[in-house]
Amino acid sequence: MPLVAGVDSSTQSCKVVVVDTDRGTVVRAGSARHPAGSEVVPDEWWRALQTAIEEAGGLDDVAALSVAGQQHGMVALDEDGRVVRPALLWNDNRSGGAAAGLVDELGAAAWATATGLVPVASFTVSKLRWLADHEPEHAARVAAVALPHDWLTWKLRGTGRLEDLTTDRSDASGTGYFDPVTNEYRRDLLAHALRRDVSAAEEIVLPRVLGPREAIDGPLVLGPGCGDNAGAALGLGLEPGDVMLSIGTSGVVAAVSATPTRDVTGLVAGFADATGHYLPLACTLNGSRVLDSAATLLGVDHAGLDALALAAAPGSGGLRYTPYLEGERTPNLPDATGTLEQMTLANLTRENVARAAVEGLLTLIRGALDAIREQGTAVRSVTMVGGGSQSRAVQTLAPDLLGTSVRVPDFAEYVALGAARQARSLLDA
Repeated sequence: MPLVAGVDSSTQSCKVVVVDTDRGTVVRAGSARHPAGSEVVPDEWWRALQTAIEEAGGLDDVAALSVAGQQHGMVALDEDGRVVRPALLWNDNRSGGAAAGLVDELGAAAWATATGLVPVASFTVSKLRWLADHEPEHAARVAAVALPHDWLTWKLRGTGRLEDLTTDRSDASGTGYFDPVTNEYRRDLLAHALRRDVSAAEEIVLPRVLGPREAIDGPLVLGPGCGDNAGAALGLGLEPGDVMLSIGTSGVVAAVSATPTRDVTGLVAGFADATGHYLPLACTLNGSRVLDSAATLLGVDHAGLDALALAAAPGSGGLRYTPYLEGERTPNLPDATGTLEQMTLANLTRENVARAAVEGLLTLIRGALDAIREQGTAVRSVTMVGGGSQSRAVQTLAPDLLGTSVRVPDFAEYVALGAARQARSLLDA
């Protein structure tokens, strides 16, 4: 009974599942919380991983492990492998101005052609420009740049050598300085972001990009890992034409595709997946916390929010809620705020407010799904996952508001399961 482990190091927590490869079932699991906020000392991820591993019964009998993690986070290391400053996470919007500057300087089309992305606040390249402009003393110390899952895999490897940093194609494709078609870093863009000469940028260590089934040998075989969205697609077993709609901290629409996308509008990010295909993705910064905040406002739990929302008529009596509660990425409005419009004495009821929250969230996600379709990406099936997908109101309203049938599988830790599936593949390689 070979056992493998999959790790999901997300924004909010670390989850570890240990899977029996013969039966494909989870035999043990553990989890630990991460600190709140949009910047985190990476040692907190390591602490949470160790706690989750211990809760999952340890790794002594585990043959292979892969880490999936939140994308885009900037982990800047000095020449001794020490973290230069707390990691800026994907949801840190202070780099919005830096992203706009990068687009102004080179043009959206140039970025999309080079990397499949147009810089927004979330991407690593924008955070590096922010670092160069606002903390030049820290930028000057940068000897290596990693992503959260890269750093955790490196810590598990335990050598401490910068040259042993590794990543995978899916996570590298979210940096803004990697071309997922040629599978090569664009060090000219890295140099541009850091305001360095290209020759100086050549000295910065970037994680080696491993193939989907390329292992790091050792007492515990380590996989290349992947970004969290690629991990979820892998865990769900999605193939080209299948779309994943995830309602977690963010709202994500990602389609497995055999062909790359290069969207000059920037609404669709041309990521890679964890298997050798592509993963065009549109993301909303606002996800399940739209529902959380509405439930808190109305003084109910999530079941109560569902009941209120489903008691209201379609259209929420005319209320229109635009839930840009943390800015927004699709559309790209990092400084936007939410609005509740068209209120009257007649329609301002608890039921209508609850339904407006659900309709507002699904309308945001519909915009992301439409953006994927407009890139010519095939949409054969839609699978909805994430904590927000368990809402009865979301499940009920989604088909009409999204304009397509929606499958909601049983709740599971699909990101961690995807990492475990990758780890399993290493044993056959």
